[in-house]
Amino acid sequence: MTRILLLGGTTEASALARALAGTGADAVFSYAGRTDAPLAQPLPTRVGGFGGAEGLTAWLRAEGITHVIDATHPFAAQMSHNAVAACAATGVALAALERPAWQAGPGDRWTCVPDLAEAVAAVPKAGARVFLAIGKQHVADFARKPGNHYLLRLVDPPGVLPLPDATAVVARGPFDLAGDLVLMRDHRITHVVAKNAGGSGARAKLDAARDLGLPVVMIDRPAIPPRARFGDVASVMGWLAR
Repeated sequence: MTRILLLGGTTEASALARALAGTGADAVFSYAGRTDAPLAQPLPTRVGGFGGAEGLTAWLRAEGITHVIDATHPFAAQMSHNAVAACAATGVALAALERPAWQAGPGDRWTCVPDLAEAVAAVPKAGARVFLAIGKQHVADFARKPGNHYLLRLVDPPGVLPLPDATAVVARGPFDLAGDLVLMRDHRITHVVAKNAGGSGARAKLDAARDLGLPVVMIDRPAIPPRARFGDVASVMGWLAR
């Protein structure tokens, strides 16, 4: 019998959950628990970590999981590494539902950097107004450049911000070009820092930056060990059927 663990947190994961529910698949949806009110899913849902690769290995065995689908955010590298290790240890089949990375086009002013430390180094020392489109986990790193103003857009209210000069806007995507143009103009943004998450839901900030002629510091995706990778829900459903 097939029993599926779907590691979620992305728009693509939610689409796959609907497809699995529509077929009556025996599947569990897992959220990392980083947002206060995650979207409801049409599958049995668990929230929280597993306790590293060893904890996930034990959970897969206890739950009789036969297939794991990693549809986490492309920057949820630790979870993806844990899934690779746990599936190797248990013999559970593993596939990733991974949206293509964004590519710079005509008019884009991107500086691509390998990691967060290089992103911090790439922004001006002072005087810039920076849209930090990177989530909330690592914004404190930019306190090394306290002479800038930082704009954050977050799903949940952040409480006290770990930056001396910052503004937070609470909003949940998807976002559109018109809205992001207004956001950047209203906050007089001069630079954008983004993770190369891919997908359409958060692409608008890059299009807005291009239209406004703004430089973008683009953080490359972390490396993940080899695994089967698919770019759409139909391909994952075909893999499960095989």
